[in-house]
Amino acid sequence: MFPRFLFVALNVHAAGKRQLSPCEYCQYLKLNSLNLEKPLMKFPIFSRLLPAAFAALLLVSCDDEKETFVTDNVNDYRPAVVGKYITYRLDSMVFTNFGRDVEIRKYQVKHVVDAQITDNEGRPAYRIFTYLSDSTGTQPWQPGKTYTVTPLSDQVEIFAEDNRRYIKLHMPVRNNFTWKGNKFVPDNTYNPLYPFSNDDNMQDWDFFYDGEPGTFSYKGNNYSNVLTVEQIDESLNVPITSPTSYASKSRGIEKYSKNIGLVYKEYELWEYQPNTGNPAGPYKVGFGVTMWMIDHN
Repeated sequence: MFPRFLFVALNVHAAGKRQLSPCEYCQYLKLNSLNLEKPLMKFPIFSRLLPAAFAALLLVSCDDEKETFVTDNVNDYRPAVVGKYITYRLDSMVFTNFGRDVEIRKYQVKHVVDAQITDNEGRPAYRIFTYLSDSTGTQPWQPGKTYTVTPLSDQVEIFAEDNRRYIKLHMPVRNNFTWKGNKFVPDNTYNPLYPFSNDDNMQDWDFFYDGEPGTFSYKGNNYSNVLTVEQIDESLNVPITSPTSYASKSRGIEKYSKNIGLVYKEYELWEYQPNTGNPAGPYKVGFGVTMWMIDHN
């Protein structure tokens, strides 16, 4: 009497021509019983479970083979080339008269890539000079702030002259990908100039890509291949419907056009104090900036 054995053989040479890949195994999987006394149908549990187990393992391999992801390079959205410039229209919101009034001051600001340098971390970076003019650009350009851009293999950092370091863009460029863009920014970074609570825990802000690159229009200006970076969008009692209640707004969003750079920015941080019982009345503290590209080379 022959002993009883169960053998499972994979036919790895379908049609006898070549060795099959794991995915092709899924198509040509064959189970053969070499039990000389009784056929495989006498082992119902094995006959049902073994094919499923092998198929599951091979399908995982197939999925691994098929999964590929191609991402844009973040430096394409913030190119730094010596001599490159971008000119923006800028609306600056300020609170005057001890925070009782709101003014919108209009300018043009030009960002010029001046030279390649080494940043504070010893990495190659680019120095950016800014120049300010009136809203029509007819007045002489006046020197403004200076900052640096550090393009890395996986992110783009901005180091402002006020010692604030930001991660503006990060790999991979994918919808909803998130990162801590303010991880290097200290707590209450705008104090004492702006004694508000909007800058509490800025390190916890979750920057993320909102959608895929597409078109964008603003005030008659059209931009293509635009990548949107959401930074913060929080508000309380805005618009102010209850004057006797506290209100605040934190809004940050930037848009970058491929092979051009930043084309739109909105950054607004302020809080409203009802100042109940004080004859001076309610007031606001904070600031807001909206800027959009109007020219570049």
